Amino acid sequence: MTAAPALADHLLETIRAALEPHGLFLRGTVNFEEGETAPWLNGGQPAASVVLIGNIGGSLWEPFTRWRQCEPECGGADPLDDWSKRVILPVAAASGATAYFPSDPPWQPFQQWAMRAEGLRASPLGILIHPRYGLWHGYRGALGFDRAMPALGEVAGGHACDSCDEKPCLRACPADALVSGMFDVGPCRTYLRHETGTGGCLAEGCRSRDACPVGRDYRYSAKQLRFHMAALRL
Repeated sequence: MTAAPALADHLLETIRAALEPHGLFLRGTVNFEEGETAPWLNGGQPAASVVLIGNIGGSLWEPFTRWRQCEPECGGADPLDDWSKRVILPVAAASGATAYFPSDPPWQPFQQWAMRAEGLRASPLGILIHPRYGLWHGYRGALGFDRAMPALGEVAGGHACDSCDEKPCLRACPADALVSGMFDVGPCRTYLRHETGTGGCLAEGCRSRDACPVGRDYRYSAKQLRFHMAALRL
């Protein structure tokens, strides 16, 4: 089914307005072709499309922090995942959509969706690199619909890493976790649990991520960096 353009645009604007106070944005759309693998909707049929939801830079940090201060008992083991569901699930219900989250099984191919929706590619750190936001962005969920939805934004052309001759990210890692241009989480976690790592990347953020010259204006705050690094150490 294809949604009437005006109705679909209005629906996306309503969703966008509901997410904005929480520092979340509509990042891109994937419309599935007939016969293509798609996630299942709550009604038991495959989705016709998914719309990705995520942060740009540190956009979610202040709303998330306020929530943790007001509802500390709701933090759980993965407070950012819990907060994302608190925000996105009501939006999904109000828009007649099915919500999907990177933290929940059945695991959905969020990176593949993002690569298709926004034309992104993986950096040596495994994080998808955006031509404007660099490594300072993320995906907190997606909404599935029973109809095709309009495309959102621009699809990136090329790969930001291809024009980076020096590749400073490959040399900046103190844990030697980047081997042959690929990220190995094992050495990274070992380093973070060591005294040297505790006072280094754990306290100030990933050295390799920080070395990337793309999207510097969107770099996370020190508190947000420490939060993400602490989660990686677990």
